Amino acid sequence: MIAIDRITVDPLVMGGKPCIRGMRVTVGTIVGLVAAGHSVEEILKAYPYLEQEDVRQALAYAAWRAEEIELPLHYEA
Repeated sequence: MIAIDRITVDPLVMGGKPCIRGMRVTVGTIVGLVAAGHSVEEILKAYPYLEQEDVRQALAYAAWRAEEIELPLHYEA
């Protein structure tokens, strides 16, 4: 697993969604742009304050989250 040190989660920024370096650019925005067929170069042109490593880590974070397993909690009454 690569280091994911550029993804931040702050309840005061974008409602606590995972963001790039505390900015108001969410991981979901980046993943959505890639899924829509935009290249990294196009994304960096649209968001000039981002870096290539930001995009790479956003994708890595999304992949890591997709592999998580959520288990329901069962309570006995």
